[in-house]
Amino acid sequence: MSSPVLRRVAVAASGALLLTHCAQNPVSGGSDLVLMSEQQEIQQGAQAHKEVLQEYGVVNDPELQAYVSRIGKGLASKSHRSNLDWHFTVVDSPQVNAFALPGGYIYITRGIMAYLNTEAELAGVVGHEIGHVTARHGVRQQSAATVIGLGAILGSILVPGLNTQAGSSLLQALSQSLVAGYGREHELEADRLGAEYLAKTGYNPQAMVEVIGVLKNQELYDIQLAKQEGREPRRYHGVFDTHPSNDARLKQVVGEARKYQVANPVENREAYLKAMDGVYFGDSPDQGVIRNNALLHEKLGIAVQFPQGWRVQNQPDRVAAINPQGTALVELKPGPKNAQPMETLQKGLKFDQGARFESGNVNGHPAAFAAGALQGKPVLAAAINHNGSQYLLAALAKDANAYNQNRNEMKAAINSFHTLAADERRQARPHTIRLVKAQPGVAMAQLAAQSPLGKSAEAQLRLMNDLYPTGEPKPGQMIKIVQ
Repeated sequence: MSSPVLRRVAVAASGALLLTHCAQNPVSGGSDLVLMSEQQEIQQGAQAHKEVLQEYGVVNDPELQAYVSRIGKGLASKSHRSNLDWHFTVVDSPQVNAFALPGGYIYITRGIMAYLNTEAELAGVVGHEIGHVTARHGVRQQSAATVIGLGAILGSILVPGLNTQAGSSLLQALSQSLVAGYGREHELEADRLGAEYLAKTGYNPQAMVEVIGVLKNQELYDIQLAKQEGREPRRYHGVFDTHPSNDARLKQVVGEARKYQVANPVENREAYLKAMDGVYFGDSPDQGVIRNNALLHEKLGIAVQFPQGWRVQNQPDRVAAINPQGTALVELKPGPKNAQPMETLQKGLKFDQGARFESGNVNGHPAAFAAGALQGKPVLAAAINHNGSQYLLAALAKDANAYNQNRNEMKAAINSFHTLAADERRQARPHTIRLVKAQPGVAMAQLAAQSPLGKSAEAQLRLMNDLYPTGEPKPGQMIKIVQ
């Protein structure tokens, strides 16, 4: 099932083929091939904004939201499209990400904010995304892709290696985040514009380079982590093979902002750190938390143990665990309210012919089970009733060989569903960011030993405080820890 956002984009873009024209680029003044007017762009962004909020959720911190919005609107007022009704939102996601929708909708995750250390760096992230909007990168890329075929931007899947449209990604179709990237030329243009907006607003434009350095350090850390987990590493910003401080083109485009004199540039490190004090780190209680590959959801009162070694993705509307090879997954999501388990499976899942159904229970909870195939791919599924709510657990494999290799782990995950125990409730408490003043002689290793982040604690704390890979805090320096 494709994303409703993507379906609307496909329809809108198909209709817009009849309206193909060249429009003036707000930044360069030149002509761009685009398929929509500015008003259509704004309308598309407003509709997709609703989907983003539903998919991600908003951080419930009015002061933090107001802080980010104030910074964003200050930057946008100095941009090439100050006429837009700009919106800035901190979304409730632990991912290290920021992205933009057409028409002036900018999103920053609390995940990336945990790794920034000054207001200037925050402004760098937001300014970069504003640059994508002012240069109409999303509209131009979508228009070009539509001319050559909608499949170029709509062919996204939930799990790499599984040929299904079931998990079409909103971000890859519309927002093209810092992580996914637009390609080097568009990214550099967004960096150049962001640096210009920084300088015009009183920040040091070099904060743009510092932000990309933060992302590069994330990438270097993930390369090490990926080797341990047997997967491909993620790329952040997507365009720098070396550290940004060594990239001549980046230095050139950011350096163009020098003509906007900044006598006493704003940094506001203390204000930024105070804004982050108490913000959740990692999973939020609204989504449940992942501990040792188990979902512990205190608000729903449920727990599910996903296979060890699988990568767990915790999203507001579902939790998915993917095996290291990318050939099998187990997914948990809410089922329909006031429905019987068997009815849910028989009516809700469009199995190929020959599927088997049976009733039973999972750890004392009424359930129904199904085994069969969806478009030829082996599937196990269960609908489980728990305290007036229903949950669906489904396991999908790429082919029969992958199913046989992962069958026991998939079955064990489905059968692990249970009511949250007392000791699990204690483990389900969320991690939060706190500020401490570095004491003389205290090293990161000592702080990491007191952290709940386990074996990754030292690397994570260094990344959070711009001390990666081997830096140490200075005595008296305010630093972020996780409790």
